Amino acid sequence: LQERLAKLTGGVAVINVGAATEVELKEKKERVIDAVAATKAAIAEGIVAGGEVALLRAGKALDVIVAEGEEKIGIEIVKRSLEHPFRKLIQNAGMDEGIALSRIMAQSGNMGIDVLDGEIKDLVKAGIIDPVKVTRSALQNAASVAVMVMTTNCLITDLPEKTPPAPPMPGGMGGMPDY
Repeated sequence: LQERLAKLTGGVAVINVGAATEVELKEKKERVIDAVAATKAAIAEGIVAGGEVALLRAGKALDVIVAEGEEKIGIEIVKRSLEHPFRKLIQNAGMDEGIALSRIMAQSGNMGIDVLDGEIKDLVKAGIIDPVKVTRSALQNAASVAVMVMTTNCLITDLPEKTPPAPPMPGGMGGMPDY
């Protein structure tokens, strides 16, 4: 038993990935690498409910802060930005984001929407989870960029290039009937 435990705790795992084509192999290999990194992050700092529910709960926690003026506006901006990933997820699933947001905000804890079936459920029990480290890092990096943008006097960006429309299809050859 001690030998088995030692192999599991300090050992090395080998994951063999196979596929029918080179492209499929590369994709599967990247998925395995991502899964290993997510697992390590979850082991390091734990997990939270996925489906962007953790960010919604973080935004709800800002309601207890008493603020005035610009500080209050800043808190509202942060709250709205914490809702955006959830809204995008729901929108990508083809659901109404306003209705989904109101349904989830009425819930608490790990309750969220499983976008595969549209049902409200405990996301942790359903296996829909995110590593805390990933969620925390995303928030810290977003805050860092926001501070940099707010304290910068000038920003330089590229203007989006307008793509010209495709040329019309050429006409048929002379003397040939049109179908």
